Amino acid sequence: MKSLNSCIAGLLIFGSMALLSCASVHASDHSVSLLLAGDVVLDGKPGQMIAEGKDPFTSFAKLFQDTDIRVVNLECVVATTGSAADKNYTFRAHPRTLPILKRHVDAVSIANNHSGDFGRAAFEEMLTLLDQNHIGHFGGGKNLHEAHTPLIIEKKGLRIALLGYNEFMPRSFEAEAQAAGVAWSENEQVALDIHNARSQYHADLVIPFMHWGWENDKVAVERQRQLARLMIDAGADAVIGGHPHVIQDVDNYKGKPIIYSLGNFVMDSLDNEPQTRGWVIRLELDEKGVIAWNTTLAKIDDDGVPHQVPATASACWKRQDGKLAQCSNSVD
Repeated sequence: MKSLNSCIAGLLIFGSMALLSCASVHASDHSVSLLLAGDVVLDGKPGQMIAEGKDPFTSFAKLFQDTDIRVVNLECVVATTGSAADKNYTFRAHPRTLPILKRHVDAVSIANNHSGDFGRAAFEEMLTLLDQNHIGHFGGGKNLHEAHTPLIIEKKGLRIALLGYNEFMPRSFEAEAQAAGVAWSENEQVALDIHNARSQYHADLVIPFMHWGWENDKVAVERQRQLARLMIDAGADAVIGGHPHVIQDVDNYKGKPIIYSLGNFVMDSLDNEPQTRGWVIRLELDEKGVIAWNTTLAKIDDDGVPHQVPATASACWKRQDGKLAQCSNSVD
């Protein structure tokens, strides 16, 4: 397995953090790599590109290919049915986009504020289409129980549970006992879900993927911090987030990473320059949790397509040192 990005001593822009000095972070043969990227909207210009036979993921294809498990937040419904909700932005992608998505990812979080843009019937159509294309999904379902059921992915004998939650109002598209929708992040339910992921589903590791915070805020708000710590106290091994459409700060709580917002990944019609930058995070995992993580910067063009920016450095960490640092985006 390839080593993680080489480290460069430096001070991160989002806080006072210790510097990490190292040549490279090497994963063991028994570790599992997990990649997560931010908001992916396959409507608009990216969807049109796919209709024309192009692939908006091309710049990141090798990074995705070289990772064991690949996950993104699917920030749209994929369906042919339904009527647009009365809101400022509604996103509905055509099912022809799913083979391209499947080429690059193993699973998607559907716990976000756009999964319900075209109603429950369209959402249920998406669930069927994802299953037909063998794309795992979590954070939503045909009822409340399914929405809170973890997606279990097993690699190299390591069972990883992925949970997804939306926390951005309104709460009108939450799953119900007999109605499809997304998982909402009530404190007690989240803690129970994490406990059940281990006790009922026999997960070795549990990683929630959150949709929270306020758009364009570059620093996480107190609610994000409180909930992230609650999840780790309940047994989560890392917490990854999105929704603000910009990169936010990071934390290290009890030796476990909290990445509050990865920002955007595939999305057009962006409002400002910070929205054109996102992180792709890669975690190296073993039975004890996160060995190391690093981020790769994505710069999104006017067509909503992300491109790697190799002449930069972005956040990284390794368990051996326990210090946040900056790492080169150049792959060894």
